[in-house]
Amino acid sequence: MIKEDPHRINERITGLNEVRVVGENVEQGVYPFRQALQMAEDLGLDLVEISANAVPPVCRIIEYKKFLYDLKKKQKELKAKAATVEMKEVRFGPNTDEHDLNFKLKHARKFIEEGHKVKAFVFFRGRTIVFKERGEILLLKFAQALEDVAIVEQMPKLEGKRMIMYVIPKKKK
Repeated sequence: MIKEDPHRINERITGLNEVRVVGENVEQGVYPFRQALQMAEDLGLDLVEISANAVPPVCRIIEYKKFLYDLKKKQKELKAKAATVEMKEVRFGPNTDEHDLNFKLKHARKFIEEGHKVKAFVFFRGRTIVFKERGEILLLKFAQALEDVAIVEQMPKLEGKRMIMYVIPKKKK
């Protein structure tokens, strides 16, 4: 299976009468397509269609393999710079006391300051499911303690044996 080039080059550019030519060591301007192709051949380079939607279409006179290499390099740099948001979890029981809550708050605050999303949940085991209100109050207390650094993305919601709430970092100004 032959991989198709993402750009049209040289003779593969069809149906054009004139093109805007750009590139180094080239007189930039609008030329008839055949003349632009001849200019590229004279320089020993390729005529690459950059923007097909422009009027007239934009073509660059460059070495095609080097152009692809530079594109790949730019995409790799952009991918490396892209921030990834990790999900951190903080688990409570419905009978979690004040000290444990403060301990877990400290960890959640650290996660949020690092830019992570926090999933706080109360896990109801066995008959503790009857204390749904306690779990909700606990999660709301948790959100209120973090309101200076975080925003509640999703209010507490019961899903099976878990009451889940999502907290995300506030946008820095």
